[in-house]
Amino acid sequence: MPAGLARLCARLPQQPPTHALTLLLNLALGRILPRDTLEPLHGRQLQVRVLDAGLTLNFSLTDQGFRPVIRAEAPDLTLSARSRDFIALALREEDADTLFFSRRLRMEGDTELGLLVKNTLDAVDWEALRMH
Repeated sequence: MPAGLARLCARLPQQPPTHALTLLLNLALGRILPRDTLEPLHGRQLQVRVLDAGLTLNFSLTDQGFRPVIRAEAPDLTLSARSRDFIALALREEDADTLFFSRRLRMEGDTELGLLVKNTLDAVDWEALRMH
């Protein structure tokens, strides 16, 4: 992403993209993963930082599904990468381990929670998601 656009994105409110992310998570993961798989995420604050876009998205899993966190405290887990790496991960062009060991994906915070998120992403049946 061009540096000027990233600086602009960093100055914009972070809530609209956070709402979009939580909406997508609720639509996608709620349909292809059993609720009990997500239970360990309940009440934990997650943060996604899109480094080249200047975006910091804070959210949590509640009884009503994934919700933006308005007043973010220290997150339990932060995932940081460039936009192209998050896209490659979502499209299954790269896996989380490859991105992590090549230092293109950073996980900071609760290591056990990071492994849970990674394993949850690996368990997603992406073909089933496309069929919905």
